[in-house]
Amino acid sequence: MFAHTLTQELMRVLERPDLRVIAGERRIALDPALDLPFRIQPDGGVVLGLPVQGQQEVTAFYLRHALELAVLREIAPERPMCAAFCAARTAALFWYLDTGRQDADAPAAWVPIMAGDDLPGVSVLQEIWPALAPLQPALSQRGGQCSFPQLHDRLQALWPLLGPTESLMATGGDARLAVDPATGLNHYGCSHRPRPWAITFASSTASSLSERGFAGAETARLSLLAGALHDRTDAAACSLDAGVQAQIAAHFGLTAEEGVVLAPSGTDCELYALALAARAPGGRPVGNILIAPEETGSGVPLAAMGCHFANDTARGLAVTRGARIDGFRADTLVVNVPMRDADGHVRVPADVDAETCRLTHELRHAGRHVLLHRLDLSKTGLLAPGLDALEQACAPDGHDGECPDVVVDACQARLDPLRVRAYLDRGWMVMITGSKFFTGPPFCGALLLPAGVRRRLDGGDPLPAGLGAYSHRHAWPAGRAVDVLPVGHNIGLILRWRAALSEMAALSAIPRAVVHDRLKHFLAAVEARITRDPHLELLPPVPPQRADLDNAWDCLPTIMSFFVRAPDSKAGTFRPLALPQARQLYAWLNTDLSDLVPANDPDAAVASVLCHIGQPVPLAHPDLPGVLAGALRISAGARLVSGEPSHEGMDPTGRLQREARNVGRVLDKVGLIVRHWSRLSAANPAQTYLPHGWQVRAILPA
Repeated sequence: MFAHTLTQELMRVLERPDLRVIAGERRIALDPALDLPFRIQPDGGVVLGLPVQGQQEVTAFYLRHALELAVLREIAPERPMCAAFCAARTAALFWYLDTGRQDADAPAAWVPIMAGDDLPGVSVLQEIWPALAPLQPALSQRGGQCSFPQLHDRLQALWPLLGPTESLMATGGDARLAVDPATGLNHYGCSHRPRPWAITFASSTASSLSERGFAGAETARLSLLAGALHDRTDAAACSLDAGVQAQIAAHFGLTAEEGVVLAPSGTDCELYALALAARAPGGRPVGNILIAPEETGSGVPLAAMGCHFANDTARGLAVTRGARIDGFRADTLVVNVPMRDADGHVRVPADVDAETCRLTHELRHAGRHVLLHRLDLSKTGLLAPGLDALEQACAPDGHDGECPDVVVDACQARLDPLRVRAYLDRGWMVMITGSKFFTGPPFCGALLLPAGVRRRLDGGDPLPAGLGAYSHRHAWPAGRAVDVLPVGHNIGLILRWRAALSEMAALSAIPRAVVHDRLKHFLAAVEARITRDPHLELLPPVPPQRADLDNAWDCLPTIMSFFVRAPDSKAGTFRPLALPQARQLYAWLNTDLSDLVPANDPDAAVASVLCHIGQPVPLAHPDLPGVLAGALRISAGARLVSGEPSHEGMDPTGRLQREARNVGRVLDKVGLIVRHWSRLSAANPAQTYLPHGWQVRAILPA
């Protein structure tokens, strides 16, 4: 891929994992005599000129522009001018995303114009064209130049689809997906670009993309753009939507009579499950029984009542959090079954089961249709209620000829696909995501429908009209009930799911016994390391109680939760960090602290290491009365088992040993932070995509 004449500066840029994935096997050469930033060769190769030999940001911009133009000229050779402006738009957005500064001096005058929200007018396009024309092969006689009014019309339709993959993936969720320009990270401390230098055990919350996931999303973006450049935007988007649904269905073994509903998040899945439960025969008000909502998602209780759970929706519409969504009944009742007692201890499973059955019985006798949840698993790895209890709760009732609906909250996706298949065979809905255990990007969920529930979409009244603020009809299986939803596609969701599906495919290629062994050895190492640290308190891991399955890896507790001793604890006591302080520690772990801690500290070497783990879960603790503590989490995800492209060539045993050492580095950094808490509190450093003064080779985890 790389010519021997490339400068050291350019080589550093080409080491970037995002650009390396986009470049693929394309030939890249450097010609110092070329006074243009680059030129695209007739064979698709890229020749970079003298202007790229400057700052790394400028070099990266011109290389990204060249790579985009090269691929679009191959996709649509008959529309070279359109391809040129599309590439310029993507490059312009890349510049501001890459620099993180809206006031950064652009490397070309057209960059701020093409990065704007609105398409420039015809006259402005004419003014920009002379700067773009020299960068590409001569226009063919077949393609030639088109009129600028015609070009403007084409670009108008394409404009919402243009941009780097990492920008488009930040759309179609809610405000938590937005990347902070100052940090390069979103609300979850994640990037939509690969970040292999960071130590990541955050799969119980959200993960940055691997190169594998980024490549999957990039391929989908180019497929969509190819269709759009050939005036087949809707057909291309429909194909991608259907392809994602088909791949999810294949992974979990769904039949043609069953269905997949794509959802931006697990909370959206909750809303969709309520809408489908309300369509059960009889038309009775729903009684929704949640299991430990404090260990699922903060918006779940609102979604379970049919209310807006944020102030914006996945379609970008402003709503009022807590207000009733149009079409959902106001008489819906939600009741909660906790899984921990007032001191934060796990309740006896039989007590949880008994309470679930009692509530189900009461709601059914009160004339309600029950939507009953099984939590598989919670944020700290808990599973409830038991299958026997669910069977008892759903048994025919003398006062009620109708059985409850059951929805399994498997949004952590820490279970074998055969378990999901077994749930569907019982007639239960299943909520899953690609963004937790599978380590896809945040905000990609799906609701899996058994055949009986799927048939509820075929007739009767339409779905609640208010769902149109959240979803498009192509995200659902076909049926008359979904016609109330708007036509269109959630492009960001499609790209995020394609990234997650790449990780799912990699995990599926690993034999179940190997998955089990790799997870078992890693988790044993994590438990031992946390247990021997006097400044940490491990929450006792609770293995999920499941039916026998050969080499069942999902019987292992894959989330290790722990409290951290507060820095102002009295000698000989263990008072955990309260939730606000645990959140600070969580963020500082993902921050380069090398400028803020003394160089002579024994753990100073880990100060610059970026460590991303699971967000703290608010839990009661007996030594912190009246205040919620924050339990941090080290989570085993799919990439721990399958590796990622940056691990290519590593022996699996050696790679897992390195992962175990990296757990030690994370916990060493926890200790470093606690020792220098006052100093860090005063500075309040921000998370960053990269450590300070980055060089990729120097900062990959050892």
